[in-house]
Amino acid sequence: MVKGVIFDMDGVLVDNKKAHIEAFVNFCALHGIDIKGMDLSWMYGKGNDEIIPRLLPKHIIEKYGIKALGDEKEAVYRKAYASNMKPVPGLIRFLDDLYSNNVIIAVGSSAPVENIDFVLDGLGIRKYFSVFVNGDMVPRAKPDPAIYLLSLEKLGLAASECIVMEDSFAGIESANNAGIKVVALATTNTAEALTRAKVEMIVPDFTSLSYSKIAEL
Repeated sequence: MVKGVIFDMDGVLVDNKKAHIEAFVNFCALHGIDIKGMDLSWMYGKGNDEIIPRLLPKHIIEKYGIKALGDEKEAVYRKAYASNMKPVPGLIRFLDDLYSNNVIIAVGSSAPVENIDFVLDGLGIRKYFSVFVNGDMVPRAKPDPAIYLLSLEKLGLAASECIVMEDSFAGIESANNAGIKVVALATTNTAEALTRAKVEMIVPDFTSLSYSKIAEL
């Protein structure tokens, strides 16, 4: 039986793919790099440590450092997205259902803690979550399983007792590598594309989900 549910954040709690892409475009423009119109789908689910070296030239990275550049990009994102933030449809009702059935709820995201605080507080959903794992707490971002393994440790649950809510291939692979079953949301990727991944179920959002529907997965 499912005792814990771990939510990725970007593309799961909020459908913010476009906001992050726009933030990267604007961030790169600040450094004189034009990436507008480029296919940036490869970055979904990955951390800034992996993304930024593929977008900015070496001399800029050497001058400012990956950490400072990542912080700058995320600040651009938060400023632009603050007034447009909304939960993925059905999220609040689903969280209520899980909470009322004594399911322990976690967030496990490659994002920095500032972004997690931004979303949880911006949506008013922090009260549902007991465990918080962010990209700064692990040595490697998704698809490495570190984020989900640490989530399991903090939850005090076995992989077989948990479900992960994910949207990206990197995130799904991370959960697979940690031995946790996945429910995939077709936000960042299409439902058709997600059929190539190892998941238990594919849904457009949370409106069709309930505790009873995932309890025996």
